[in-house]
Amino acid sequence: MIEGSARRSEIIRQLSVSEKPISASNFAKQFGVSRQIVVGDIALMRASGEEIIATARGYLLEESKSKEGLLSKIAVQHGPEGTRKELELIVQHGGEIVDVIVDHPIYGELVGGLHLKTSKDIDAFIKTYEGSQVALLSQLTGGIHLHTIRYEKETQLEEIKQALLEAGILYQSE
Repeated sequence: MIEGSARRSEIIRQLSVSEKPISASNFAKQFGVSRQIVVGDIALMRASGEEIIATARGYLLEESKSKEGLLSKIAVQHGPEGTRKELELIVQHGGEIVDVIVDHPIYGELVGGLHLKTSKDIDAFIKTYEGSQVALLSQLTGGIHLHTIRYEKETQLEEIKQALLEAGILYQSE
């Protein structure tokens, strides 16, 4: 079993070379500690300035992510049954879904990291959601939510918005 500071250094090293998220459970098994110990390690590292992103599939180091491309936020609205369609339309038109954002009446802005780039990423996210007893953040706000989208060309954003509009998902004020 690796002790605290050595374990945290190894977590950072592994995240820095990985292109895919690594779960707390994976680290826990590897280091012979509980998942909660790893979650605590991550919290300590984030508090000390490490840019670690938590996704539904595990942790990523921000430095290992490509920061290239353009970013925009889009507003959408749908029920849980529209989630897969929404995500697929964004990815099919060249977008990466960076996060989901809701405006909570008590806590203000809540942000959940997603980092979904491929159909495989979407499948894993949906499988995790369907296998859990947890509500989507969008269910807290009547289905209205934002996504930060990363894309390469302005035309891709317009294509994404048009596809979401045609599917009845792009949020339109009344």
